[in-house]
Amino acid sequence: MSVKTSWDIFCVVVDNYGDIGVTWRLARQLVAEHGQRVRLWVDDLDTFARLCPGSSTTADQQWHEGVEVRHWTPDWPGAEPADVVIEAFACQLPDAYIKEMAGSERRILWLNLEYLSAEDWVVGCHALPSMQPDGLQKYFFFPGFEQGTGGLIREGDLLARREAFQANPVLREAFLQSFDLTAPAGARLLSLFAYENRAVAGWLDALAADARPSQLLVPEGRVLGDVAAWLGLEQLRVGDRHARGALQIAVLPFMTQNQYDMLLWCCDFNAVRGEESFIRAQWAGRPLVWHIYPQEEDAHWDKLNAYLDLYVRDLSPQAELALREFWRAWNEGTGSGKAWTAMLEHEAELQAHADRWTHKQVANGDLAGKLVLFYADWLGPASV
Repeated sequence: MSVKTSWDIFCVVVDNYGDIGVTWRLARQLVAEHGQRVRLWVDDLDTFARLCPGSSTTADQQWHEGVEVRHWTPDWPGAEPADVVIEAFACQLPDAYIKEMAGSERRILWLNLEYLSAEDWVVGCHALPSMQPDGLQKYFFFPGFEQGTGGLIREGDLLARREAFQANPVLREAFLQSFDLTAPAGARLLSLFAYENRAVAGWLDALAADARPSQLLVPEGRVLGDVAAWLGLEQLRVGDRHARGALQIAVLPFMTQNQYDMLLWCCDFNAVRGEESFIRAQWAGRPLVWHIYPQEEDAHWDKLNAYLDLYVRDLSPQAELALREFWRAWNEGTGSGKAWTAMLEHEAELQAHADRWTHKQVANGDLAGKLVLFYADWLGPASV
């Protein structure tokens, strides 16, 4: 795109970090790689500050990494609409803002950035317009894993940085030592970031009983209560270290997005949750398990199984079955120890497959780039 375009991204923080995590990454990438002007409207600056240390939790307006961050309050301050307007994850734009869009003499592209899904209907619905009562059109933009979707969010240099990190043991050691950690010789490194999950106890039992030592790294979060209960403790705090059998557990502080990427790159296996960490774990090129956010009437199972149907296509039947069984146990909350042990029999195949999957997703393009191209196509030939 030859013209520096203005973008407004609206984000409502629900109860986790996925919404703001994705939109903050997207805003930074649009500025850094595509030269765009971006305002990120956030309703919860306390949560934003966890991801952006040094930011203000009270400022109505602030700038970080080239992004203008605005506090989105019920008392709408008023703002001229941008050239591209993104309502992230079906949040509702201020009525006054929509009125300004409808009355503008400029062409304004209105996008609803949807949640990530691998379900069959996504390809058919991606980029479809919806006429609004005020005469505006809103387009539905679906991130996804296949051609014909919006792709996954990925910085242009991400894989090069990851591969350089994973190829240099000194970088891994330095990262671990920044948390006062040294991995035991020959240990399997694992990370755990999940919602409250009954499956954790069985998994930890299996790790503790394993012949190979394991180092489990647990960033501060909701799953700490389950780990504490398994250890027979009332609670765990950042910096705590515990050992049982072949398993060592370290509780790490809440991390910036760049730190969390490096944590995923360090590990041989990553347990992740939601959408943001799920995407980043795939870019790590390591085997993983996804704790999907539970939905009413178990609707999340369709979403989880749709992803697995895509992911396992190149696996042997035995490895596919073992992977499916562990993911099912992890999300049902029962049988995780037995399923984990069975899955380990295919560890080498799953590792090679995770790396192949990463490069397959690279070939599908990235979310920010596809958004920029969509806007250019929507404007027509005069824009390029």
